Amino acid sequence: MNDEDLTRIQTTLAHQQQQIIDLSDMVSAQWREIDVLKQRLLDVQNRIGELQHRSGQDSSDDRLSLSEQLALDRPPHY
Repeated sequence: MNDEDLTRIQTTLAHQQQQIIDLSDMVSAQWREIDVLKQRLLDVQNRIGELQHRSGQDSSDDRLSLSEQLALDRPPHY
């Protein structure tokens, strides 16, 4: 093996190491985003449960539907 081959191998290895670092950073960022999205989903599910409970859907069908309740809870700027 000559110096040119060794230099080429070292260069390839350096590029691969950088790609591994970049991919690891990307995976870490994606996990953080997934954790945020899970929390937001949980918040939305809790809000829907509160609306259903408040509208009486848990026990009676003669009350407002969930979409009707959401329309009533719409902020005034809509």
